Amino acid sequence: MEEKVDYANLYYPPGGILIWILIFLELVTFGAALVGLVVSSRDNPAEYHHSRMLLNTYYGTLNTLFLLTGGYFMAQAVQSAKKTLYRQAGKNTMFAIISGLLFILLKGFEYYEKIEHGLTLGYNTFFNFYWLLTGFHVIHVIVGLVILAFMYRSLTKPGANPDILNIEAGAHFWHMVDLIWLLLFPTLYLIL
Repeated sequence: MEEKVDYANLYYPPGGILIWILIFLELVTFGAALVGLVVSSRDNPAEYHHSRMLLNTYYGTLNTLFLLTGGYFMAQAVQSAKKTLYRQAGKNTMFAIISGLLFILLKGFEYYEKIEHGLTLGYNTFFNFYWLLTGFHVIHVIVGLVILAFMYRSLTKPGANPDILNIEAGAHFWHMVDLIWLLLFPTLYLIL
């Protein structure tokens, strides 16, 4: 028996086509910057290695765990919302928000330490990339937290009946933030 293909899903992916276009553009942007970082590191590998050694791998690892935990809770929120378990979806969204706030808190502490040691934008090429890439990522985390806050509100208000497309789009944006960090963390903290 031949399996029927649902062509509507090809043109209307979960979360809608616009979120996927945004994700693609963001990944291309970050990808190009990471390629620039790697190419630039070949001009002065000793400086890049020394600079990378000034980063706190423990902070980077802990932030990775925060974002992956938030990604897990967002996936759970989507599954709960699809089952119309909006209260559970709201709880999972709140846990994702908390993980994002922990990421911001730890990143702020890390930034404070870098500034205290004079490792600011302009210190060297590695730290120019570090500040621009991680700063741009932090902006995405903040935007993601705003999106999650609106999702939380739509899931927990009395008589909640949120649009699943919006829930999926918000979750996809949050997963994109996770993915970008999973590219930044090893490149900045472990490889160079």
